[in-house]
Amino acid sequence: MAIRFHHIAYRALDVCNAVEMAAIEAAVARTGLPPGARVLDIGCGNGAVAARLARMGFAVTAVERDADMADLARERTAGSGAEVVQADSGEVLAASQPWDLILALGATEAAAAGLREPQAVLARLKQHLRPGGWLLWGDLFWAAEPPAPLRMLVEATNDYLSHEGWQAAARAAGYGVDQAQASSAESWDRYTAAMDGAARDWLAVHGDAPEAATVRAAADRVRTMFDFGRPYIGFGLYLLKAD
Repeated sequence: MAIRFHHIAYRALDVCNAVEMAAIEAAVARTGLPPGARVLDIGCGNGAVAARLARMGFAVTAVERDADMADLARERTAGSGAEVVQADSGEVLAASQPWDLILALGATEAAAAGLREPQAVLARLKQHLRPGGWLLWGDLFWAAEPPAPLRMLVEATNDYLSHEGWQAAARAAGYGVDQAQASSAESWDRYTAAMDGAARDWLAVHGDAPEAATVRAAADRVRTMFDFGRPYIGFGLYLLKAD
């Protein structure tokens, strides 16, 4: 396994995004779904959210395309009852029955490889929900118009909207917006400090490792991006109900 920044950083996190586990639990509770409801966690990262939902009684399948991250998720979910699948989310969606709840929290190309336009992504995910099913969508939003270099850097893998734009895209894709909330500055501080601290601690011990230069460069890049980008970037959590 080649050590990368995110493999180190995500071990230090509870949730692999700038959002608290309590906010996720509260949003899921609003759905009123009973124990045993079928839940798909797309881009599950370290698996902590999937493990928590499984322990709440849901039948959880977590999908992660990165093989090493999927191994970490299996460690985190061990004994919880959640199933971790290393695959592209589009493949899993195509092969499965409609879900009661889909979570996609900061997932890259959540609905299918190559599909990035926000409304199209949300619409595609809706096709894989049962009638009246739920999508808990969490992602970056533009809090202000960013400088072009920042937009190019942040949107290297996904396209993003404003907080209001995500809600408009959801309605256009056929959802009702049950809840929309932006993460606090404290949540952002927790998220960025935990990732950066984990990377710096690893480098202090493994500074001579073959991967050290790559990890240091990635940590520096992420720190710079968030330090410069904080006035422009937010994280939104959207609880959406399929009409």
